[in-house]
Amino acid sequence: MTLITAIIVQLIQLYSWALIIYILMSWFPNARESGIGQFLGRICEPYLEPFRRIVPPLGMIDISPIVAFIVLKLATMGLLEIAKWVG
Repeated sequence: MTLITAIIVQLIQLYSWALIIYILMSWFPNARESGIGQFLGRICEPYLEPFRRIVPPLGMIDISPIVAFIVLKLATMGLLEIAKWVG
């Protein structure tokens, strides 16, 4: 695995953790209004928004983050496969 691939995979994993934290913050009142919540909102909402437009919520449950995680996982797996073929 090349250095660039390793860095990209690590960034995707870091972003996945940021998404998890941002999503869990919705369970706590006013957590997203904190400084950390606003920062995570600026980096997570642009990624989550297209999924929210495509995947309708099931009642009060928004399942679009699950689809977003699946896409990130598929991107990581694809990147690793390409890296394996390239070198």
